[in-house]
Amino acid sequence: MPLPTPSHALRLHLRSISHSRRALSTSAVRRSAHGGPHYNEPSGWLFGEKPPPPGQKRKLEDWELPWYIGMYGGLLVCGIALAFKPDTSIQTWAMKEARERMDARGEVYKYVPSKYVRGYEEPAVDPEEVPAPTGTSTRLV
Repeated sequence: MPLPTPSHALRLHLRSISHSRRALSTSAVRRSAHGGPHYNEPSGWLFGEKPPPPGQKRKLEDWELPWYIGMYGGLLVCGIALAFKPDTSIQTWAMKEARERMDARGEVYKYVPSKYVRGYEEPAVDPEEVPAPTGTSTRLV
């Protein structure tokens, strides 16, 4: 049997594609011929559930109790975890690092406003408790 020419092979390929497209288009029409989408008609009751007679409680569905336990239990666990999570902010780290460096240099890290600021009062600090600043241009007491 002789080998098909490239044009003959291309023609066979295009013919198979057109046949498959035709089959898809007819099956799609047939598939949607069932009368359209169905839905639950409105009954006038909330969630389509008729309320129980007076004096009786509504019976829980099988899935409701595990859902309530899982949902509110998960919220409780997340709340506790968030309350006790470590502080990893850059500001906290920087303040700790600055205090350690100032302690190593012998400086005190308490801000005392200048006497030129409105509302200034002389600090009631014993001068012997506070070391003198060492070569800094800011006033630390």
